[in-house]
Amino acid sequence: MVFKLSILDQSPIRHNETAFEAFQNTIKLAKKAEELGYDRFWVSEHHHSDELGGSAPEILISYLLAETKSIRIGSGGVMLQHYSPYKVAEQFNVLASLSPGRVDLGVGKGPGGLPLSTRALQIDRLTASEEFFEKLLDLKSFIQNDLPSEHKLFGLHATPIPPEQPEIFLLGASVESAELAAKLGISYVFAQFINSDENVLAESARTFHSRKLGESKFIVALSIVVGQTDEEAEELVTDYTNIKVKLASGKRVTVKTIEQAEQFISELNEEYTIEIKEAHVIKGSKETVRSKLLQLKEELQLDEIIVVTPVEKFEKKLQSYILLKEAFEKIPAE
Repeated sequence: MVFKLSILDQSPIRHNETAFEAFQNTIKLAKKAEELGYDRFWVSEHHHSDELGGSAPEILISYLLAETKSIRIGSGGVMLQHYSPYKVAEQFNVLASLSPGRVDLGVGKGPGGLPLSTRALQIDRLTASEEFFEKLLDLKSFIQNDLPSEHKLFGLHATPIPPEQPEIFLLGASVESAELAAKLGISYVFAQFINSDENVLAESARTFHSRKLGESKFIVALSIVVGQTDEEAEELVTDYTNIKVKLASGKRVTVKTIEQAEQFISELNEEYTIEIKEAHVIKGSKETVRSKLLQLKEELQLDEIIVVTPVEKFEKKLQSYILLKEAFEKIPAE
């Protein structure tokens, strides 16, 4: 394999479908990903959503670990702004103790939902929130069981201590996040399926590669759809847009529907602008997609690609992942 291929699944709840059915599809997909030889399978965190089931990735991860045998399972990602780094470290150390060598801890900076759910998640917070950098640094220290002596909680351990630590990733869509990951020696996943600005992606890659520490990796999360032909792939992708709400304060959020944008705006009292863009999807036959991904690998020095497949019918989504793996079967590793 010329680079690693992994999957991010958001447990979409289709029209007239229950959350139970959505999770059954996630379980089927994880098992198939393991069978096909995908490197890792991640699940996302979204709150107050009727369309996406995964509000508690740490619980879903535990179930998926029990249902699979070898594939790495992880979060894409835990929205750390809502939680205690110590508690997150405890949760993932338990998972890594149950399934040593198979647990990934992907961490996101965003809220994973709209302001109302954010307030609910943070309702018990009595003091001003820690800076994200401080939280991420604490989380890394707890996971590595290496809290600095000058830290106010020095001597505290996030138990149990697993035989192999969960691997930490920072998820983001900006140059600033790439720089932060490089500074901390953490692998970085650029969510290109959320931010399709090619200039930001290229600058993030340059920044990370020029400043990274150790064996940390630069990874891109992409929307990819593979069909038997270019025409079939084109037909599978319908109505896939990103809607960006930009607030006067500088805060931004990306949603999928105008209704979600309107709900976000209604929960705030601030001036805003809305930008609607067709989401970037790499689509086509096996040959077409392989060519595009190999080009992207060279341009960005990619170590791995994490795939999101925005296809409504589960059977067609499954077929897309099968065809994508077939597209690279005969290419030797470098």
